[in-house]
Amino acid sequence: MTTPTLTVNGERTAIGAVPVHTSVLDWLRDRGLTGAKEGCAEGECGACSVLVARPGTGTPTEWTAVNACLLPIAGLDGQEVVTSEGLGTPAALHPVQEEMAVRGGSQCGFCTPGFVCSMAAEYYRPSRAACAGDHEHGENGFDLHSLSGNLCRCTGYRPIRDAAYALGDPAANDVLAARLSTPPPAAAVTGMVSGEGEFVRPASLGDALALLGEREDAVVVAGSTDLGVQVNIFGSRPRLTIAIDRLEELREFSVGSAEVRLGAALTLTEIERRLAGRVPLLSEVFPQFASRLIRNGATIGGNLGTGSPIGDTPPALLALDASLVLASSRGERVVPLAEYFTGYRETVKAGDELIKTIVIPLPLAPMIAFQKIAKRRFDDISSVAIGYAVDVRDGVVASARIGLGGVAATPLRARDTEAELIGQPWTEETVRRAAAVMAAEGTPMDDHRASSSYRAAMLGQSLLRFYFGGLTA
Repeated sequence: MTTPTLTVNGERTAIGAVPVHTSVLDWLRDRGLTGAKEGCAEGECGACSVLVARPGTGTPTEWTAVNACLLPIAGLDGQEVVTSEGLGTPAALHPVQEEMAVRGGSQCGFCTPGFVCSMAAEYYRPSRAACAGDHEHGENGFDLHSLSGNLCRCTGYRPIRDAAYALGDPAANDVLAARLSTPPPAAAVTGMVSGEGEFVRPASLGDALALLGEREDAVVVAGSTDLGVQVNIFGSRPRLTIAIDRLEELREFSVGSAEVRLGAALTLTEIERRLAGRVPLLSEVFPQFASRLIRNGATIGGNLGTGSPIGDTPPALLALDASLVLASSRGERVVPLAEYFTGYRETVKAGDELIKTIVIPLPLAPMIAFQKIAKRRFDDISSVAIGYAVDVRDGVVASARIGLGGVAATPLRARDTEAELIGQPWTEETVRRAAAVMAAEGTPMDDHRASSSYRAAMLGQSLLRFYFGGLTA
């Protein structure tokens, strides 16, 4: 292993002797790059947004906006970052900075560098031009949802939108645009130690599994959208952190005739773009999963690995009858997702195992929906989440799978409701009878997000909503 280094705004820089849980944000600010700021320390505000060179889906590299407050600097050893200072200078503004300035997109300026970095990521998105003209894209193809997770509390969003929609294509001599044509640097095999503990990026899955089997105090990290919050807000300092996000063995992607296979270390954005709508139920989930900034880092394996009862992907994956491939030094085993969760944040995954692959069987059910009930439409934790996959043949329900989240200690299948539907005519009478059953599924609790009675009512209404407005895949 070499001395940990990082390319920042085109200059190779040693990471130096810093605590292993130092965030990218704190590391940058300690070096005078103060455009990125800490607003919330949990990925909610976007004031800390920076660009990282990541493998692309349409080009070798994509500039990806991420929350610098959540990522450990040790996790970027060998990689390449651009901050708002690296986009342009006061004498030569970047096109994004220019449009934000002339259209009044900045007032106090606290959030502006973060907006600029997120906007720049969309500016350089290779497929942007193909998206022009629908109700959520400008005539230049700019996707406004690329700015989700960036908050402004004084300028307002119209001038920011105006700036985004005014952007043209990158110039022929744009260095960052030219950078897309060559691969990003590979994540370095890393070993950093400080008084806080140790950070390791193994060379292979085998090395990671061996280390995981040896150390009971090990914590694995991929996108760090969960661990970063634990470090920032709750003072967590794992003694050993094992980075698995760039392990090729965990980044499988394939769509065959019998199944879809998704590597656990693929980010939600990568999955969304590579699937390109081929699993419509997941296409319903992605826009409602946190923000683009979070989806750019969060992995599907991480969302399942936490065992949380309120994760957004489990209800949909339960409805899709997904299975997980769990790997350890002892070998691999396949576990149906419906048998994976055992208690609150508890699963069948052993301490020396990792989620390697998520497997979705084909063909898919023709009638699908994902419903998320939350206090905010986007970037919020669900009070109730429901995934539907139903097949009706000749007017009769041939199969029904319904995944639930937020109504028990674990995500679960609505088995009683499914049994009430299967073999019955797909009519309002059947659905109303099954809706009464569904209202009693799970063990809803009272908390600050919703009362148990509200959750039960939402479950019952959900099935009716699906019947009257469900999507056909």
